[in-house]
Amino acid sequence: MQNPFLIGPTVYLRPPDKADAPVVAPWFNDQEVLRFLGTIRPTSVASEEAFLAGLNTNPMEPAFGIVVRETDRLIGVTGLSKTDVLNRHTMFGIGIGDKSAWGKGYGTEATRLIVGYAFETLNLHRVWLRVFEYNPRGVRAYEKAGFRLEGRLRQECFREGRYWDVLFMAILRDDWEKQARRAET
Repeated sequence: MQNPFLIGPTVYLRPPDKADAPVVAPWFNDQEVLRFLGTIRPTSVASEEAFLAGLNTNPMEPAFGIVVRETDRLIGVTGLSKTDVLNRHTMFGIGIGDKSAWGKGYGTEATRLIVGYAFETLNLHRVWLRVFEYNPRGVRAYEKAGFRLEGRLRQECFREGRYWDVLFMAILRDDWEKQARRAET
């Protein structure tokens, strides 16, 4: 493991590094990957280096690379943003850019790791996210991690020649603690 920060059974989260840019940049130019992310603009290795270098300046908005423990291969990125310290909530985001890693549970595990960090270390109360209605695999992964549907913005997103709904999901600290107690028994 290279510089692990949060460690799970099959993945670990580590700080992203400028040296990750050649791996990450192609993900953000792959239309199949971009379909599930909030961005639609192309990126270069240089712009990705600059972006990665600017991360982790706010301790309440950590960013991580997602790495498979068995192979030590970087497969995605995740992090927290839009943190409201007064009301103790933050937005969660994740992208598994390595398509060969899709459907293996890595995203769900990474989600659980970072949500646990948000509650147990950052002392937040609520973690929320946005997900496109055409991403049922993502919705299932978030539900497995304890998120619940809270709302829907109708026709909020224009992709692939049409408008789509955006779903809002969240998990509260109480939900997380109940889930943790169930896992212990």
